[in-house]
Amino acid sequence: MSPTTLPAGLEHGHVTFLGAGPGDPGLLTLRAVEALASADVLVAEHEVLDVVRKHARQGVSLVRTDGDASPDAVPGTGTPRPAVVDGASTTAVTPAERDAAHLVMEAARGGRRVVRAVSGDPGLDAFAAEEMLACAKAGVPFEVVPGVATAVGVPAYAGVPLRDAEGTDVRFVDARTASDRCWAEVGASDGTVVVSTTLDSVAAAAGELVAAGRKPDTPLTVTVAGTTTRQRTWSATLGTIAQTLKQAKVLPSPDGGRPVIAVVGERSAPAQRDQLAWFESKPLFGWKVLVPRTKEQAASLSDQLRSYGAVPHEVPTIAVEPPRTPQQMERAVKGLVTGRYEWIAFTSVNAVKAVREKFEEYGLDARAFAGIKVAAVGEQTAKALIAFGVKPDLVPSGEQSAAGLLEDWPPYDPVFDPIDRVFLPRADIATETLVAGLIELGWEVDDVTAYRTVRASPPPAETREAIKGGGFDAVLFTSSSTVRNLVGIAGKPHNVTVIACIGPATAKTAEEHGLRVDVMAPEPSVHKLAEALGDFGRRRRAAALEAGDPVTRPSERRPGARRRRSTS
Repeated sequence: MSPTTLPAGLEHGHVTFLGAGPGDPGLLTLRAVEALASADVLVAEHEVLDVVRKHARQGVSLVRTDGDASPDAVPGTGTPRPAVVDGASTTAVTPAERDAAHLVMEAARGGRRVVRAVSGDPGLDAFAAEEMLACAKAGVPFEVVPGVATAVGVPAYAGVPLRDAEGTDVRFVDARTASDRCWAEVGASDGTVVVSTTLDSVAAAAGELVAAGRKPDTPLTVTVAGTTTRQRTWSATLGTIAQTLKQAKVLPSPDGGRPVIAVVGERSAPAQRDQLAWFESKPLFGWKVLVPRTKEQAASLSDQLRSYGAVPHEVPTIAVEPPRTPQQMERAVKGLVTGRYEWIAFTSVNAVKAVREKFEEYGLDARAFAGIKVAAVGEQTAKALIAFGVKPDLVPSGEQSAAGLLEDWPPYDPVFDPIDRVFLPRADIATETLVAGLIELGWEVDDVTAYRTVRASPPPAETREAIKGGGFDAVLFTSSSTVRNLVGIAGKPHNVTVIACIGPATAKTAEEHGLRVDVMAPEPSVHKLAEALGDFGRRRRAAALEAGDPVTRPSERRPGARRRRSTS
């Protein structure tokens, strides 16, 4: 086939070879995110798909290059035929059947835009280089989006700088393909060596370096699952690494084939790494934190928890449904347009969502709020309004609650307020605090049920067992209803789990359900709650280090020890 002749059906297809980085989704480049957003097909290994898929558009086809043979494979070719099912699909081929270059070009048929994502950087991936050559020979246009190389990103997250002001020589070695000559060259050097290997082959790689001339007491760090919240790093020397891994009880292990990055040289000295290990020293590093909220509201809280190193697990305990009788809400929305109200007060993100959906149903947009004053109970509700195109006129300057909103709400003045009515869209179980306060200030209130909150379905059995068996390190309760609903659908959290509550009322409900409250937010805000849990984790870590104890997560502690301490 001529390089200028495209296979049938490949006209105008395009392939982007994209580096997904070493594992942390936050390390994707801006160009990578742009490419993913316009892709028709994503081709990658399972773990890489987990990193990139959230940036892909809805309806993208997902093609795995590992796993079991796919029923979607084209008969007689071993090549999967991507097919969109319910907006997305996942197809897989076995390594034995895998002809990656053919797979990528097949995905590009019919002018489709293909993203071929690889771990680390495409320029350091031998398979990606072969696939690029195949595309070039077949005349398939392609581009390359570099990524953070695993051999560079992982040491940075492990607190091991590769160079110093003196310009230390740095060598990179892939132990899986390194020749005797390669080992001899890096062994003769006194610079830093970054070795890509596997957990069960680290000791052998260390032996190769010693045999090539490196001293057995040369410092060494070994990092597994680098740049992810599963990251773990061990410090040793070339001569002691085998014993260190054995004492850590990570070898022998069925997972011994896991990829690791080992850094050899003085830059790996434990004294320096202890000062520079910024990632693993995050206050909630590796903590599995249960976030029992509505799915829509959990996202920003989960992002904040991730910034502290935690692994959030969102379990919806409340489902939001439309009101049983929509007529009241329909009349109120029409009243907004006809000038019935002076104010509209939003007490939750869900209230904003309910009104927005009703607007869209009638073909309205944010312009319908013209001439109406808008109040939001707090920052998150205000953000939801701004996303709708509405800037609120009133947000509490103090406590973000109904009481805080009333503190700043102006009394009705017939001279300045031509209309005396307030539209209050809210949940069916909301309290009467705001209604009573507004009436006391002289306002008439249309108190309208905009949505209903009902108990969500139970989570999967595995999650329920983790909740009751101590598999979670902490749980965040953002309201009394989340306490009642979580216990109702999943059971009571184990006593080793740290319980964090948004305020006194929620804490009281937790205690009534037999839970010990460890953390309480200084003010009723989900972000202050996450912040308080982070402070708790930071103090706990500092206490362990001061006592000379290993830093562990709550779920790693013996249950009996926790009970004895809490009753003393």
